[in-house]
Amino acid sequence: MKKSVVLSLMILSAVLSLTACGNSKKESSITSDSTKPSESVKQTEQTSESQKKESTMKETVDKTMNAMTLEEKVGQLFMARVPEQNQVADIQNYHLGGYLLFDRDMEGKGQAEVKQAITSYQEASKTPMFIGSDEEGGTVSRLSRNQIVSPPFQSPQALYQKNGWDGIKQDIDRKAQVFGELGIQLGMFPDADVSTDPQSFIYDRTIGMDAAGTSHYVKLSVEEMKKQKLGSTIKHFPGYGNNRDSHVEIVTDNRSLDELRRNDFLPFEAGIKAGVDSIMVSHNIVSAIDGQRPASISKPVHDLIRNELGFKGVIMTDDMDMAGLADFISQEEAGLQALQAGNDMILSSSYSSQIPYILEAIKNGQYSEEQLNQSVERLLTWKVELGLIK
Repeated sequence: MKKSVVLSLMILSAVLSLTACGNSKKESSITSDSTKPSESVKQTEQTSESQKKESTMKETVDKTMNAMTLEEKVGQLFMARVPEQNQVADIQNYHLGGYLLFDRDMEGKGQAEVKQAITSYQEASKTPMFIGSDEEGGTVSRLSRNQIVSPPFQSPQALYQKNGWDGIKQDIDRKAQVFGELGIQLGMFPDADVSTDPQSFIYDRTIGMDAAGTSHYVKLSVEEMKKQKLGSTIKHFPGYGNNRDSHVEIVTDNRSLDELRRNDFLPFEAGIKAGVDSIMVSHNIVSAIDGQRPASISKPVHDLIRNELGFKGVIMTDDMDMAGLADFISQEEAGLQALQAGNDMILSSSYSSQIPYILEAIKNGQYSEEQLNQSVERLLTWKVELGLIK
């Protein structure tokens, strides 16, 4: 009898246990299923918010563009070196898209004076301007060299040696604060050139690592700059390598396209994937892509950026006063060919002669209004993203 009772109790216990497991699974399934709609709703809301933001941005860009004359659109293509005279008048006469600060714009001045000058430029401009300054750090920092900022911005290599990748991020955060106080949006960095040779011209301006290390540096920098709402520019496409200095002479790069793809393109690809705003193209003649002209005015080079690398943002030239371009072609023709090649922005001191030349080229059908509008749209979109145009 006892055995029978015990056996019955064991069977009953097993049945209850199985029932509980079944209910548990059912409850788990219900709980899991109930979270799915919530996650789905959240994703839908995020997508909707993103689409709404893009739509609003496009409306702002379209409204700004529709109010522009042809002359104003062409002026937007120019990131001009601040002239020694008529700084405000030239903004109004040529409708310049931006000013790039150099040493002469800061020499003997303090932060307040630099800020005041920048404010006067913005007040004079119908469309808010980009204000830029080369601030890679180390040997290339206008603000540091003129004691506008102290302590000076250090080079990427020095920052990394001292504090690793955190040092790079902290430097960007500090630059964001300084730039914000002055009214600067573009620091014209990070340098995406791969260089491990201390004897090469470009080495001191780079992170000094191989392609993988440089790619990580570029990715980290671009992501941090996006957080801080700083405009990012990776340079000097398609990669400077160990070539000579194109500031002082015409330079030809004879490396193979395969080598460039395996090495120098990688940091640019990393930057694009991270959401970089702009790419600066060098004046080096890259024989594997186009041996006839400097990269900055080469259509095959720009087609590669758009089609092979899939970049949709702003493409700009390096400074057109550099001998690598200036000794190759006239400033007027260089400006036109840069746009024909696919640049959206020209870094130049010769805008007063280049702009009329380009306007004439549009009338003659040498440069289409369709291409002009595409470039202006990219530039205005960038200005909206940076909060310049609201």
